Amino acid sequence: MRDITRMRRALRCIGYAMACAALVMIAAIASPVSAQTAQRTIRVETFIAPPFVIEQDGGLSGFSIDLWTEVARRLGIKTEYQMAPDVASGFEAMRSKNADIAVSGVFISKERDREFDFSYTILEAGLQVMVRDTGRTGPVHPLTDLLDLMLSKTTLVWLVAGLLLLLIPAHIVWLIERRHREGIILTAKYYPGIFYAIFWSGSTLLTQGENMPRHWLARVVALLWMFAGVVFVAVYTAQLTTNMTVEQIRGIINGPEDLPGKDVGTLAGSTSVKYLREHNARLHEFQHLEEMYQALTDKRVDAVLFDAASLRYYETHEGKGMVRTVGPEFDKGDVGFVFQDGSPLRREVNAALVAMREDGTYQQIKSKWFGSEVETGGQ
Repeated sequence: MRDITRMRRALRCIGYAMACAALVMIAAIASPVSAQTAQRTIRVETFIAPPFVIEQDGGLSGFSIDLWTEVARRLGIKTEYQMAPDVASGFEAMRSKNADIAVSGVFISKERDREFDFSYTILEAGLQVMVRDTGRTGPVHPLTDLLDLMLSKTTLVWLVAGLLLLLIPAHIVWLIERRHREGIILTAKYYPGIFYAIFWSGSTLLTQGENMPRHWLARVVALLWMFAGVVFVAVYTAQLTTNMTVEQIRGIINGPEDLPGKDVGTLAGSTSVKYLREHNARLHEFQHLEEMYQALTDKRVDAVLFDAASLRYYETHEGKGMVRTVGPEFDKGDVGFVFQDGSPLRREVNAALVAMREDGTYQQIKSKWFGSEVETGGQ
C-alpha cells in the first residue's frame, strides 16, 4: 500500500515538472515574438487638416488620428509621427520612403494609385464651396456692378424681346403712313422708311413718341402700342428688381456652377486643383489651410473649394460668423491611408479596419467627429 502511495506521489511530481517545463518553453517561444512586436515602430507621415488631424496642446487628435491609434493598438505596433508642412511634402516623404504610411484625409485617386497603395476606405469624401458670410463674395464696385447688371442674361433677354416687339407696330405704321402727305414716314420706300418707323416705335416704347401718326388707323395702333409699352416697362422693371434682390440675398457664388471665371482658392496638391483647372476658375493655390482661409476672409479670393468636412469644421469653429458653405457636396470619392507600393503593412491595417467596422469601433470614432449621418472629407 505504501509503495502504491509513493508511486502516485512520484507520478504527480513528474507531472508537475513536465507542466512547468512546458510553461517555460511556451514563455521562451513567446518572449521573442512579444519583444519583436513591441519593438516594431511604424513611421506615420501626417499633416494638419481639421477635423482629420488636429494639433492641440502639443499632441495630435482628429478622426484619422483616432482611427490609426486604434489600428496601431490592435496590431501591437508603436507609432512615430512625422509632421509634413503640407500635402505635397507628405507625399514626397512617401516617395522617398522616409515614411511607412500617411495618415490624414487623403483622397484615393487614379493618379495617386499609380504610385502608392491605399487602405480600405475610411470615409466617403466630397468637395464643397465656401464663401464669406456677407451676402456677396467680393467687394462692392458700383461701376462694375452696373455693367454686370446691364450685360446680365435677364437684361439681354428682355432687350431682344423688346426689339422683336417694336418691329410689329413699326411695320404697321410704315405701311399705313408711307403714302400720307403729312405722315411721320418721310418716304414711301421700305428703306429708309422702315428706319423712321422703328425709331418712332422705339421712342414710344421707352418714353413717348415726339410725333403722332396722321392716319386715324395708325393713331389707333400708336395708342395700343403706348399702352403695351407701359406694361412692358413695368414688367421688365419688376423682373429686374426681383433678380437684383435675389442676388443680394443669395450672393454671387452659390455652388460649383458659379466658380468658372471667379478667383477660387484651394490647398496646393489637393484634388480640388484639378477640378478648378478643368472648370476654368482662376486658381489660387495655398500651402496651408490657414493661408487659404485667410485669403478668403481678406477678400483676396471670391471662394474656396476643398473637402466638405474641413470646410464645415472651420465654418463652425474658427470661421464662425465669417464664412459659410454653399451649394451641395459633389465630386465624391474615397479617403484612405496611404502605403508604400507593395507594403505588407497594408494587409494588416485592412484586417484591423474590417474588425473595427464589425465590432462597432469605427462607427463610434466616426460619430465622435462627424455625427452618425455625415460622411464627408478628404484632400
